[in-house]
Amino acid sequence: MIRKIIFLIQIFIFSSYLNCFASVKEPEFAGQFYPGQKDKLSTMIDNFLIKAQPKDITGDIFMLISPHAGFGYSGPTAAYGYKLIKNKPYKTVIILGTSHHKPFNGAAVYTQGSFETSLGILKIDDEFSSNLINRDPDIFADETAFSGEHSVEVQLPFLQSVLGDFKIVPVVIGDCSLVTCKKIASLFKEAIGTRKDILLVVSTDLYHGYDILEADKTDMLTLELIKKMDYEGLYYSLRDTKAQACGGFATVVALNIAKEAGYDLVEVLNHTNSAVVTGQNVSGQWTVGYASIIVYNPAPRAYWPDPIGMDRHPPRGGELRGYALVGKGENMLNNQQRKKLLEIARASINTYLQTGKKMEFSETDPVLKQEMGAFVTLDKHGELRGCIGNLTASQPLYLTIRDMAVEAAVHDPRFSALTLLELKDIDIEISALSPLKRVDSAERIELGKHGVFLRKGYQSGVFLPQVATETGWSKEEFLNNLCAQKAGLAPDAWKDKSTELYIFEAEVFSESKIKE
Repeated sequence: MIRKIIFLIQIFIFSSYLNCFASVKEPEFAGQFYPGQKDKLSTMIDNFLIKAQPKDITGDIFMLISPHAGFGYSGPTAAYGYKLIKNKPYKTVIILGTSHHKPFNGAAVYTQGSFETSLGILKIDDEFSSNLINRDPDIFADETAFSGEHSVEVQLPFLQSVLGDFKIVPVVIGDCSLVTCKKIASLFKEAIGTRKDILLVVSTDLYHGYDILEADKTDMLTLELIKKMDYEGLYYSLRDTKAQACGGFATVVALNIAKEAGYDLVEVLNHTNSAVVTGQNVSGQWTVGYASIIVYNPAPRAYWPDPIGMDRHPPRGGELRGYALVGKGENMLNNQQRKKLLEIARASINTYLQTGKKMEFSETDPVLKQEMGAFVTLDKHGELRGCIGNLTASQPLYLTIRDMAVEAAVHDPRFSALTLLELKDIDIEISALSPLKRVDSAERIELGKHGVFLRKGYQSGVFLPQVATETGWSKEEFLNNLCAQKAGLAPDAWKDKSTELYIFEAEVFSESKIKE
């Protein structure tokens, strides 16, 4: 009897393992619509983001309309919208795609598991998804609708490149009546409720055809209806083919959601077509229209505390505050306190990798209990393996180190999650930060001594002090790379008077270099 019970338990565990493994939707279009190699894909998207120069928007972006052709065609246009949402703390991204192949009515939702791209795995917000389905037959769970369908998948690498810790709700919209579109919109609005950490992405191309002149005329009509947020007019124009968008019904649904939620400003950031992109702007050439569009409100969203902090928005104001501990350099922490923080960081990672839960403990040292910003950097055999931090202090230093260590280990979007087997090869480095101080000129920045936080509008980036030392960059190279690599701005944006510069110092110590 005992053997039978053990056997059944083993079968259950094995089945659970298989179910978990099967829940990852592998990429179908890597190597086709976008590069299959992580480095090439990351470089391509970074270049798109650097070159894109969207209008500076100050406000609360709720919705993004983005094209879904191969990245070589529509990627530069898509980058306009994604650049504006870079580093904003959305926690759930709803992606409304379209069904190019499978005919059905209503909205199909991928309700659990995760999606994979060349850049890694994105988890599905199963709690949100479960609130959508089973309320009405027009919105339902159907994973088969996503098989062979690229409209959702091609948005994911951009999202992975510009956002941090977030989950997705993949949706494919089929054929719908206007009544059904409104019903689906209502169900989404009800599921969103009062949440302010949700982004809505619509995946659609515009005109499809062989007439260059017709392409411009048709797209202008489609874009005009979108700019007016006239989703009913758009619906009927799609039906009689005066307007064209392969994700047209998804756009109708999304505009309805946004309008009912009180978002009423629309900005077309970029519009082009494949004939222009390829330089084959001649009659009889197959042409597809691309546009990047945002729907927003003028008032900035009230940002909540950011759990990972890197490159995110600190509180507004002249001086960025939140630090109780005053001091810098070697005066902040003694050697025993440094060792203690390194021990906390390693134990926190180890506990999380084994249990999936944060380590619970308390600290009595009054210095470690004071609020302070910090970064945790992980190196493996001399190569970066993760780096996450918080510029602004929101909790005691020892808890910041606990949380940032875990985030650096498993949530740095540039890397796959650290494994327990790798932990023994990891060297942990901590940067305890002094308060940020605004400066009026780059001349105040001392390389090797100061880290720099830079912000222009809603785009921002940060380099720790040791970046200049490790790279050997000049001050101009340091700031150019900060703008382009971290903030997604033009390299010389730091020279703009509207760009804010903040300096800070960091006490940096690591396991490999800590003094005995």
